[in-house]
Amino acid sequence: MLAVAALDATMLALADPTRRAILSRLTTGEARVTEIAAPFAMSLNAVSKHIRMLERADLVSRRRAGREHYLSLNPRPLDAAADWIEQQRTFWNHRLDALERALAEDQD
Repeated sequence: MLAVAALDATMLALADPTRRAILSRLTTGEARVTEIAAPFAMSLNAVSKHIRMLERADLVSRRRAGREHYLSLNPRPLDAAADWIEQQRTFWNHRLDALERALAEDQD
């Protein structure tokens, strides 16, 4: 997946509170899909749609053991998103610092 498309998929996946809650649960370790779905007041099918979105963003991986499906967190796309956010923060901080200096010079 292209870097831009991967970042878009990550941001889209993170935009939903249910998907963020699933990722949060997976920070404690691998879990069965039914365990992931249990706390949500929605059908297993609805939770599965959220999981597929997370899989498309490569934020979770699935393994099968018999009839059970286990999910685990893949933090690499989160790291890439955090790097992009930090680049934006640095860029805008420099720009705003320059604006602040220019405004201070105009007032002197």
